Amino acid sequence: MKTVAVIFGGQSTEHDVSVVTGIASIIAPLEASGRYIVEAVYITKKGQWIWDSRLKDIKIFRTGEIENIIQKAPKTQLEIGNGLTLVAGGKRSLKKRLATIDVVFPALHGTNGEDGALMGLLQMANVPFVGCSMASSVLAMDKVLAKQVTGAENIPSTPWVWASAAECREDQQKVLARISKLSYPLFVKPAHLGSSIGISKVSSKDELVNALEVAAHYDSKIIIEEAVDNLIEVTLPIMGSTENPLPALLEQPVVASETFFDFETKYMQGGKKGKNGQKSSSSQGYSIIPAKLEPALYESAVKIACDTYTALGCDGIARVDLLINSKTKKIYFNEVNPLPGGLYAHNWRKAGKSGIDLVTALIDRAEDRHKETKQMTTSFTTSYLKQF
Repeated sequence: MKTVAVIFGGQSTEHDVSVVTGIASIIAPLEASGRYIVEAVYITKKGQWIWDSRLKDIKIFRTGEIENIIQKAPKTQLEIGNGLTLVAGGKRSLKKRLATIDVVFPALHGTNGEDGALMGLLQMANVPFVGCSMASSVLAMDKVLAKQVTGAENIPSTPWVWASAAECREDQQKVLARISKLSYPLFVKPAHLGSSIGISKVSSKDELVNALEVAAHYDSKIIIEEAVDNLIEVTLPIMGSTENPLPALLEQPVVASETFFDFETKYMQGGKKGKNGQKSSSSQGYSIIPAKLEPALYESAVKIACDTYTALGCDGIARVDLLINSKTKKIYFNEVNPLPGGLYAHNWRKAGKSGIDLVTALIDRAEDRHKETKQMTTSFTTSYLKQF
């Protein structure tokens, strides 16, 4: 059987979400498939790498036992080159362990993972890995770059501007003058974070100033966007290659009209009753799957989401978020998540793909893409060095 390393946790504001994604949505169905040897690799909030079979049990994180494991765990290292090998224990350790990895399944959300950092390492290690490439991860996780690329492909967004955190500190008036061209209400967002962390909705200049300070606390780059009137939010999980995206079902989160789909709504409402007393079965809270849109609007939204997936070079899996004005029927690109929390497995189940089918299909795609990449020429023989 092939060996799959699932890497989760990390030094990110989304650390805890990553733990749940890694254990519940990836490790559990991979082991249930019976097709793989699964190695759990946990990165602590301080950046320590731990490789231990006990990490497959969510209880150790819930009870705090993970702290004891962290203190006693042997040092875990990576050997990279023409592949990836996990090494636990030092060179002189009598209990040194090795595991050659066939495929890596990243489950790191946010900074130093989903943003392309881990993908770059895995690419240099020459090992197949699930999900978007380094380049597409960088684009997708930078909301400013994503807007610029999709805009060049004529994919519509609401009016927006961006500013650096340094600009906000050094010349706030200049930033405010730039933003003054936009109409309230506005959304102020850290450019690189997911899970709606650090996002504020503002309706006045005073609120705007405070929101910029909050966003600058989390990120060096800030995007400011006009809100959409008569808003319907929809999101679409997509998998497959860049050229042939396979959409799941368009999903419509249901939140109170005065709020937005923030971290609390996304992750802390599992099991709570939603609209009309209905109960959500997903960790993302209450949502409608498929979204209740007229057929033509539904199809247009799916097309824009798939066009976005392709424009940004996404591969493996991603989730595209869209905003719709219910009166004008205009659809706007919002953002892309290159590693959706929980893989959005609840949506894929509705679309007819079980958790096991989902993770095994993603591994198959990772291996196919790796084969395609290896066929490309990445070196070139010259006589350049002979002149020195």
